[in-house]
Amino acid sequence: MHPAEFYTGIVPEVYAVLRGTHFGTDRYRAFIEYEGSPALELGCGDDGPFFDLASEGFDVEGVDSSADMVRKGRQRLESQGIATPIHQQRMEDLNLDRQFASIYLAGPTFNLLADDATALRALQAIAHHLLPGGTALVPLWTPPPTSPEQYGLLLTADMGGVAARYVVESEKYDLVNRTRTTTVRYELGSGVDAIVEHRDWIIHWYEHDRFRQMATDAGLSVSLTAIDSEQVEATLKRRTDEIVSRP
Repeated sequence: MHPAEFYTGIVPEVYAVLRGTHFGTDRYRAFIEYEGSPALELGCGDDGPFFDLASEGFDVEGVDSSADMVRKGRQRLESQGIATPIHQQRMEDLNLDRQFASIYLAGPTFNLLADDATALRALQAIAHHLLPGGTALVPLWTPPPTSPEQYGLLLTADMGGVAARYVVESEKYDLVNRTRTTTVRYELGSGVDAIVEHRDWIIHWYEHDRFRQMATDAGLSVSLTAIDSEQVEATLKRRTDEIVSRP
């Protein structure tokens, strides 16, 4: 399964009720207000800042690689009478008929790109979709290994009388390729009627100098701001002297 297809099947349903991290809207609202519109959220899913900003009337569009997430997100907007578009495209293959003053990811979604070559293509696509002088906000994460006591620990939640479960089964932590591959199991329902899906959750991280070089090669200038020991925030600007071609 391609990493971009991780959030398919029952996974979006189970993830929605078991997710432990939520990203507030204030940071991204302030970013758009400062950098300008139109704006684009990459990896918008079916919940989070994009939907708040759309409901507030911001000129914003969304992109996600998962057909299931896009379907759910569109249904959510439609139920609220909001015509804001969500596009189903992979970040590295982004091809929209519009450029943006602001592009952002709410959380370290960029780390879901499984290798440097894919990441470079995504940076080139971001550069191509920025207006001259436009800015992208890309959170990055260097994940630690999952602690051994988390293996086999069953997380559960109730979905209207149906049990949702998640468990970490194993992990490969590859320092050479800067990749953490965690094999996880999602379950929905109980007994013989339970639906079970296994996924390899791949997180790929970046040495700061390497990320700077990739951004430069893509036609972007980059500033990195440390959030904590594991997270940095990359601010990428399309250089006004660059003519950026499609990747």
